Amino acid sequence: MNYQLAIQIIVLIVYIITLTLFVITYHKTQQALQWWSGRQSLKLFLEAEKIRDELLQESFTIRRSLELLPENNLELSINKTQECLRKIDNFHQSLAHLSDRLFPAYLQDSLPLAIQYLLEPWVTSYPHIYFHVDLPTSWRHEPAERSLIVLRTLEELLRISLPEVLTQISIYVRLEQQADISKLMVQITYPDISTLIFYKNLPDFQFLCEAFKFLTSGKCFCHSKNLSVTCYFYW
Repeated sequence: MNYQLAIQIIVLIVYIITLTLFVITYHKTQQALQWWSGRQSLKLFLEAEKIRDELLQESFTIRRSLELLPENNLELSINKTQECLRKIDNFHQSLAHLSDRLFPAYLQDSLPLAIQYLLEPWVTSYPHIYFHVDLPTSWRHEPAERSLIVLRTLEELLRISLPEVLTQISIYVRLEQQADISKLMVQITYPDISTLIFYKNLPDFQFLCEAFKFLTSGKCFCHSKNLSVTCYFYW
């Protein structure tokens, strides 16, 4: 009787532990997905604001300029036409950039090219940061929706990892394939230990990893050594 009772108690303990782990994992995943959804919603909100404040205003200005073109002054009309053409060119370029931000260029053809294209504005906007990028010349075909998650993960990682102040940082990005496994490695090296401790302890790192694992059925690991934080994404 005591033996049966002990077995029941052990089974009950295992059940409680399993249930507790499940609840903890569910809660972590829920938090991560809420964080991911919030980040993507903010991105869409900022894009909508940009459209309202810039593109729509620009299109209205172009239309009014065309409506106000004089009909009987040929020379003035030519000048106004050239001005309108310049505005239309700028408008077209802005639309092209918007299209690339919503669905990055090259994504359906090559993930390495898409990553390279994504990093170009970062390299231009942050000249004080040293970027080293190691990308393969060829890549296997995979669903664009999964590549988009990988690209958004890299983008979010850069956003949460880079200080707003001008600080000397180096970033190493490597993409590679091992058999049927794809791996993205991002290593960020900070100038001092206090900056490293601040950024590596941000909950956003954990949220990003959990969201990536759930959305891609992949794996994610982050660790720190010396002055570097290194994140590995497998899918």
